[in-house]
Amino acid sequence: MTALGNMSTLAQVLEKLRIKKIDNEFQLHEGRFTVKRGKSYDPDDLTIIKTYRFEGESDPADSSILYIIEAADGLVGYSMDAYGVYTNHDDGGAYDNFIRQIKILEREEQLIFEL
Repeated sequence: MTALGNMSTLAQVLEKLRIKKIDNEFQLHEGRFTVKRGKSYDPDDLTIIKTYRFEGESDPADSSILYIIEAADGLVGYSMDAYGVYTNHDDGGAYDNFIRQIKILEREEQLIFEL
């Protein structure tokens, strides 16, 4: 598991994102990532800047991955999924295919939360 400072749970990281106002959730809709603000993005418009993996202590279904994503227009947000067969996306693999197309440029946690 990757932790953020002393944060060790998904809920703690999501709360930190909310406090920093970078809690825009990217969701797959009609082949593009969209956010509540009405914007939508293709994979080429996005960069994964940090990945957090969380593993449930007693239940494999609690295992999840959180992607911190930055759009070309500067919008920063996140997308999350459960590992493998526990995925929360029932889309025939479209989410996995989309996320694999996004370039990855890992940044240090400190840089992300100073945005």
